[in-house]
Amino acid sequence: MTSSQVASNHDGSEAVRGDAPEEGYERGLGSRQVQMIAIGGAIGVGLFLGAGANIAKAGPSLILMYALAGVIIFFIMRALGELLLYRPVSGSFAEYSREFVGPFAGYFTGWTYWLMWVVTGMAELTAAAIYIHYWFPEIPQWISALVFLVVLFGANLISVKLFGEIEFWFSMVKVTAIIGMIVIGLGVLTFGFSAAGDTAQVSNLWAFDGFFPNGIGSSLMTLQGVMFAYLAVELVGVTAGESENPEKTLPKAINTLPWRIALFYVGALTVILCVVKWTEFAPDVSPFVAAFAKIGIPAGAAIVNFVVLTAALSSCNSGMYSTGRMLRTLADNGEAPKVFNKLSSTKTPAVGIAVSVLLMGIGVVLNYVVPEKAFGYVTSVATAAGIWTWLMICISHVLYRRAVAAGRVRASSFPAPGGSVCSWIAILFLLMVTVMIALNAESRICLYVMAGWAVALGIGWLVLKARSPEVTQRREVALDKVG
Repeated sequence: MTSSQVASNHDGSEAVRGDAPEEGYERGLGSRQVQMIAIGGAIGVGLFLGAGANIAKAGPSLILMYALAGVIIFFIMRALGELLLYRPVSGSFAEYSREFVGPFAGYFTGWTYWLMWVVTGMAELTAAAIYIHYWFPEIPQWISALVFLVVLFGANLISVKLFGEIEFWFSMVKVTAIIGMIVIGLGVLTFGFSAAGDTAQVSNLWAFDGFFPNGIGSSLMTLQGVMFAYLAVELVGVTAGESENPEKTLPKAINTLPWRIALFYVGALTVILCVVKWTEFAPDVSPFVAAFAKIGIPAGAAIVNFVVLTAALSSCNSGMYSTGRMLRTLADNGEAPKVFNKLSSTKTPAVGIAVSVLLMGIGVVLNYVVPEKAFGYVTSVATAAGIWTWLMICISHVLYRRAVAAGRVRASSFPAPGGSVCSWIAILFLLMVTVMIALNAESRICLYVMAGWAVALGIGWLVLKARSPEVTQRREVALDKVG
């Protein structure tokens, strides 16, 4: 932890200040970029591809599942928003876990979030290589994956402004594609043009075995896939240390989340399922591709392929950004090698990014060895790591609220509505999703991986405690910052 974050209590123990430290980063992310990073984080490959399999399981009720999960995500993000405006730091939720839950929680959350983005980077590199294969089947997957890895790595090393600009345009492509699909779909429903005009109608949402065609239980089981689609929405929290004006941009980015979810998820799926009967969707086909094909738009499959390629590269770009920052936070707290604490001349955590990219390179190797299985090998772990991160955000928020009530820390300028009640609701919901993952034989493997990861981190903590016991001691919040 940097010296600007530490004060001394009257008893001589260390205490964490409640203000935002100057971490050495360039505050190069403007409002325009933070807004688009927030939007892009809410639109992932899970929507463009994963929704197809979930439609087959849940039918039109998938719309309700996305809406329900979206409400929970908003609760989580408002909890994170309150914490961010209390102390906007790049370490974000790992820092809040450390401060309010305990040193081990911060250590575990930081490393787990790093793992989430490393494996997500592997998965997205694989996905991007598959999408390139659509146009250029003669190019081996591993070559495409390697090229994307090197190009994005270079962009992340140059400056945070370049990262933000790339993410802005990646997000713009995704937003344009979804809005285009919604507008065209509404046109088909209203004016009846195209090949889908004769059968496109709102009654398609309930005309084929009802709104819950396979039962409510089957619909609820899709929540694990739905939550995967929302992974990375918390990325806006990691940008706090590099936002030009976090007090202004972060609340705006978080408060606009409900309409983004309503438009991009609920709105898009509602229009698609009105235009095309849910029974016509195949589990392994993007619902956007199916809808474009039904409407008869030329090159519809190629358009969607370009969009999902953009979504995959966007996610990988975000992964490189966040892993470097999280490793620096861990190093700053003595929980990772000190070399990760260094910033380059362009004020980027170059060493942390480089090490993370090398590990993402395992995805390139997987594409060379087992190209047909590479994507499935690495996706399930990201969901479990994401759920842990969201849980820690909510738990930290509950404990932060208690600390405010007790007068130990200052109140945030961006309080979550309902206090800690909404965080408790989100905690119960996330635990329910975890139980559903455990009940599903296909997704259960990620819990085994996380158990192994927990054991490895536990051993690392014991070693750290033996070598540097002061690192593992709890730091109390400085009372002199209250009010």
